Amino acid sequence: MFDFLGIPPQALFGQLLLGLINGSFYAMLSLGLAVIFGLLNIINFTHGAQYMMGAFGAYFLLQYAGLSYWWALVMSPLLVGATGIVIERLMLKHLYKLDHLYGLLLTFGLALIIEGLLRNEYGSSGQPYRIPEQLLGGTNLGFMFLPNYRAWVIVASLTVCLATWYVIERTKLGAYLRAATENPTLVQAFGINVPRMITLTYGFGVALAAFAGVLAAPIYQVAPQMGANLIIVVFAVVVIGGMGSIMGAIITGFGLGVIEGLTKVFYPEASNTVIFVIMALVLLVKPAGLFGRTA
Repeated sequence: MFDFLGIPPQALFGQLLLGLINGSFYAMLSLGLAVIFGLLNIINFTHGAQYMMGAFGAYFLLQYAGLSYWWALVMSPLLVGATGIVIERLMLKHLYKLDHLYGLLLTFGLALIIEGLLRNEYGSSGQPYRIPEQLLGGTNLGFMFLPNYRAWVIVASLTVCLATWYVIERTKLGAYLRAATENPTLVQAFGINVPRMITLTYGFGVALAAFAGVLAAPIYQVAPQMGANLIIVVFAVVVIGGMGSIMGAIITGFGLGVIEGLTKVFYPEASNTVIFVIMALVLLVKPAGLFGRTA
């Protein structure tokens, strides 16, 4: 049915799948950024490095502890999230009342340090990480071949994103978190430890990035610069969706991944810039982003 465009169906659906895969990582990373910015008011430029740390965590757990992918999917985000808690307690907590620029500069510097340390140890070339045996192979859908692991990544990321949205927007815990950003003194009067809540929120946002890193490890090679290559696009996704908007991060992440994938089919030359063009257009029409609230 695509003959009039000269595009084989396999190529179109293949790029659509690739777009959904990229969109899964865009959504999870931008969700973590949105959670941290929306609740802590910190622009976390370390997010790409923490995504990379999640992938390296899975690699280390396999190489040195012999733990499988499934263990790494649980343990690596917890370990990287714990490092995020340490960073928040030692550094970020002193910046909450200062201009956003201070947090951005600090987290940018931390990202360079983390990436530099791992690059000095492992070089710029990537380390392979095998797909778990349970997810090898694929399914023939007739119009395309769907690899099982790619399907798992899409389902897992969508499930985590929607669960995060539900907790923050529809539960009492989420209400406390949102209230703590507006009036921490009032929330503390109800006996809630606001500083601990903020610390755990940052740790959770970091764990989301690490979870995405573990999912990415079998698809992309585990490399020190894997986060640096992604974080600029993810920041563009957050800006388009609206800074601090949870649902905006999810919808925009998946949507822009699909648009980027389809652009590679119809106009490959623009595939590397289409997201930034969309960002510029959105900022011209709606500076707060598609789902952001105007102050």
